[in-house]
Amino acid sequence: MKALQYVTVGQPPEVREVPTPEPGPGQVRLKVTAAGACHSDEFLMSLPEEVYTAAYPLPMTLGHEGAGIVDKVGEGVTEVAVGDAVAVYGPWGCGRCYPCSQGKENYCERAAELGITPPGLGHDGSMAEYMIVDNPRFLVPLGDLDAVKNVALTDAGLTPYHAIKGSLDKLVAGSTAVVIGTGGLGHVAIQIPRALTPATVIALDVSDAKLQLAKDVGAHHAFASNPEAADRIREATGSATVTAVFDFVNIQPTVDLGSALSGVETDLVLVGVGGNTAQVGMMARPYDATIRSPYWGSRPELMEVLNLARTGLVGVETETFSLDDAPEAYRRLHEGSLRGRAVVTP
Repeated sequence: MKALQYVTVGQPPEVREVPTPEPGPGQVRLKVTAAGACHSDEFLMSLPEEVYTAAYPLPMTLGHEGAGIVDKVGEGVTEVAVGDAVAVYGPWGCGRCYPCSQGKENYCERAAELGITPPGLGHDGSMAEYMIVDNPRFLVPLGDLDAVKNVALTDAGLTPYHAIKGSLDKLVAGSTAVVIGTGGLGHVAIQIPRALTPATVIALDVSDAKLQLAKDVGAHHAFASNPEAADRIREATGSATVTAVFDFVNIQPTVDLGSALSGVETDLVLVGVGGNTAQVGMMARPYDATIRSPYWGSRPELMEVLNLARTGLVGVETETFSLDDAPEAYRRLHEGSLRGRAVVTP
């Protein structure tokens, strides 16, 4: 079968012929119908050789956003059947610790100890004609949802949903939510508070195209992410502070901006993988202002996100690529020329 693999550190991924995998006991094989390309993949491929090789294998099939049709099941699997349309829940855990028992496998207490990694971020993922899923509990029914249009919700929808859900009790009438970075995850993040709350949603980005996308998906206001952004928000809302900031870039300038927008009880939610520092403490931040760094989301939350998609309240702007053209998807991702999310259709 064909697979898109990261083969050489520092070089673009390659489409290669590899053996078609067979499911072992308890495993499920999917015929992949859609796989999403993500900045997390690019971050992984940007790591220096000594860091990458200490944590990840080579070659490795990319893709931690996946959907497909159950093609073959291993011994003992009864939860799914051949022909089922499913989405893959990516942050795999042990299934037995307390967070996992709640469906929060993204916060598994034993994943590192047991060497459990997400597909495409530690072992072979979904950018292939077939993929192996280690346990049927990592499969969520897709039903009548289009796999290509919705596969990115397994990360680009689930991650912002989990991040925003932690602030829902604050996003009441008269509140303001700011989304920094309105690309692959951020444009979905704009739709979530619009669907679930009466909050005013403000988008910030350095790209005019992405600011237009933010408006297209429902942002009340969209401003350039620059030193004047705080003034623009003050003019639009009548307040110098906001209720919550969801930062999908998470570099020093955006964290500084989020801190400048923080008032009493503001949530500053750092979702992007960039590095930064922020001052904390009684005299460093307004009272009860919080900083959170959430990771991915839970299995029940993925079901909730897919239900939002079923009702038409949340959707993903997608551009499709064949498996042979998958390296081009990552090139476009790197240069920032994608409008929303790249989806590969093996």
